[in-house]
Amino acid sequence: MAQPIDVLHNKSVVHADRRSFWPIFVLSFAVFMAIALVGAVGGQQWRTWLPGAEGAKSLLGGVKSAVWTFMSHLS
Repeated sequence: MAQPIDVLHNKSVVHADRRSFWPIFVLSFAVFMAIALVGAVGGQQWRTWLPGAEGAKSLLGGVKSAVWTFMSHLS
């Protein structure tokens, strides 16, 4: 059964969005991790510097929540 052209086009758009998502995610994760590491090594309250990381208990958890908060603002 042939699918309409609109359905095929939407699948390719979703695939392209998925490919462009990961480089942005990895880059923002690296930037937020660097900010958090500088703050943690310096003994600062780095969680207030990152969006969405205020309630995180670990460095990695705080960075992940900051990245997801940042990514939600992009779309």
